Amino acid sequence: MEDNKIIDGKSVSKRILLELQEKVRNSGITPGLACFLVGNNPASEVYVSMKSKTCEELGYYSVLEKLPVNTTENELLGKIEFCNKDPKIHGILVQLPLPGDLDERKILEAVDYRKDVDGLHPINAGRLVMGEKCFIPCTPAGIIELLRNYNISVKGKNVVVLGRSNLVGKPIANLLLQKKEYANATVTICHTATEDISKYTRQADVIIAAMGRAKFVTKDMIKEGVVIIDVGTTKIEDKTKKSGYRLAGDVDFEDCYEKASKITPVPGGVGPMTIAMLMKNTFDSASGSVYS
Repeated sequence: MEDNKIIDGKSVSKRILLELQEKVRNSGITPGLACFLVGNNPASEVYVSMKSKTCEELGYYSVLEKLPVNTTENELLGKIEFCNKDPKIHGILVQLPLPGDLDERKILEAVDYRKDVDGLHPINAGRLVMGEKCFIPCTPAGIIELLRNYNISVKGKNVVVLGRSNLVGKPIANLLLQKKEYANATVTICHTATEDISKYTRQADVIIAAMGRAKFVTKDMIKEGVVIIDVGTTKIEDKTKKSGYRLAGDVDFEDCYEKASKITPVPGGVGPMTIAMLMKNTFDSASGSVYS
């Protein structure tokens, strides 16, 4: 039986990917995505393999460069520059976090902003703040898509964003501030220095939790009828699982479920949307609909 409270990212992302697959077939365009993975971060390896698999399923051209942990900055910059000039590549993704002494900011700025499908280049970040056309970071773009698919209006509503990262917190706050459909909200950002976070979350009509602190949000911190978008994914011990762990969000799902009007599960909520929006950004780059 369908649970009307659940915001199902799996089903929404599946529809988006099927639409992209059809567009590739009908357009004659072959989007190209290059992914760089430096080092041996197990979580990062899972993410990039999922991205490569999805590219294959959609008919994209995919390049995955797995580089050793001792890769120098100049070596990585050289590979990025090669992809910047390669007409078969429309999107470039550098998997974060980067190991060692690699300068993350310098590496991200080396990516041609017209191929920055992760939306992390300063030009795209600046254009986002100004409300101009740009590549939007994939997780915030996925959140907006979920609001749209479930027809959740945030216009004039109190939205509390927990977290201020460049990947999620800052861009989603800026997106929701804009005078656009499925935005135009009153946004508050809370972070590690915020005193009494529950004072803000109890007033929230919508909570977007992106702190990376497992089960941080509990039912005593929310009001009846709140919409909860949980971005967090933290491994916690679970001896009943073969792996010995399970994924938990920033929100205590079982504790908050009854009071929420809508809520994303972890896994299966925001996570699948991130890859779907990466694929969409790559197609949009190939088709010239963002930067022609």
